[in-house]
Amino acid sequence: MRTVFLLCLLVSAASCGLTPRQQGGDILIIGDSVMAWNRPAGADIGRAMEAELDRDVVNRAALGAQVRAGGISALGGLSIPDQLSGGPWNWIVMNGGANDLGFSCGCIRCDAEIDLLISEDATTGAIPDLIARARAQGAKVLWAGYYRAPDTRSFRGCRPGLVELERRIAIYARSREGVFFVDTEDVLDPAQPDLLDTDRTHPSVDGSAVIGRFLAREIAEHSQR
Repeated sequence: MRTVFLLCLLVSAASCGLTPRQQGGDILIIGDSVMAWNRPAGADIGRAMEAELDRDVVNRAALGAQVRAGGISALGGLSIPDQLSGGPWNWIVMNGGANDLGFSCGCIRCDAEIDLLISEDATTGAIPDLIARARAQGAKVLWAGYYRAPDTRSFRGCRPGLVELERRIAIYARSREGVFFVDTEDVLDPAQPDLLDTDRTHPSVDGSAVIGRFLAREIAEHSQR
């Protein structure tokens, strides 16, 4: 598994320059490869959101990115909090956590890492800190939970930990004004083979479009423009 993650890091380092840095704007996406996938083809989740909303979207998500990046990940520019530099933004769309569990605990016995990301009472941790930074800029925050990928090889065994992680994030969101949690598994069905890429982990072009439109509808519902 570690070999797969390190490969993702190398690919990510080579692709970090795909999205120009922008100091502020309308909608910012930060996160990991789920958000970044299909970007070289101009068909990532951000482009689908942009088309659906007719609003400007900047996507800084990167393959292999982590919420609590350290060591080689931090040196390689794979810190999700670092993607938040600049502002202000009207909306910041976030995801993350899968790479943290994969690197730190191999998706096995990850209770300690989950607690560092967000505490059991859903009040403290790296994820609440990240969301609070975004809110301090005046942005509304939409956290996009992961979909099911039962045939994945890279993240096999991660689902129980991610389900618990996102249960806590959803609790946090319900207790904070301007913070929203949505679960992309509500719209992406892994039983539909055209919605996942050949690795059975990341969204296909069609899958990115489905997720992007779903997130766009959430933003439209909670926006006052």
